[in-house]
Amino acid sequence: MQVDPYNRSVHGLTTLLAFIALNVMYILTCLPVITIGVATSALFEVTMRYADEERGDLIKGYVVALGRNLGQATAAFLALGLPGALLAFAAVFWFSYDSTVSGAAAILAGLGSAYLFGALLWALALVAAFRNSLGQTLRNALLLPVAEALRTVGLVLVPWTLLALSIVAPGFVWLTLTLGLSLGAYGMAFLFRSGFARYRDPEN
Repeated sequence: MQVDPYNRSVHGLTTLLAFIALNVMYILTCLPVITIGVATSALFEVTMRYADEERGDLIKGYVVALGRNLGQATAAFLALGLPGALLAFAAVFWFSYDSTVSGAAAILAGLGSAYLFGALLWALALVAAFRNSLGQTLRNALLLPVAEALRTVGLVLVPWTLLALSIVAPGFVWLTLTLGLSLGAYGMAFLFRSGFARYRDPEN
């Protein structure tokens, strides 16, 4: 057997460019804001598929997933994202007051927002991985942060770490805008796949 390092280098460069293109496409499709849900679900779909022995085309698969997941992913984003955003706003609001009661309210609101954010990530991945009713998808998503607490912590930490590094180190924002989001989703894909494997019907 003869190893061809040139072909491996070309494959690595092609993959890197594909992840950069995917990162840029994801950002552009998030710009209308209301499309953040379907864009994230499509990103999860192609990265989960790629994490499974590099199956599928990242760019073509992303475009197809946008159309397929549009309805459910947008509904899940509104159902979980809006309450989560309101709780986050409430946490900031209550933290501005200097009292024990407001502090407790801020902590509860912050925890609620974090929980819904974790549930939203699961919901968008469920839309990407399974064909199910919206109601069942939301029920499963709200249960998974409890059933998969450690994985949920890992999932939540990925985007928050990218955001924190972009704020603390301004130069890092360019890495996030060109590659960080798609690679972050690729890392999250392994957590999603291992979590789903525990509940997947072995006959289906």
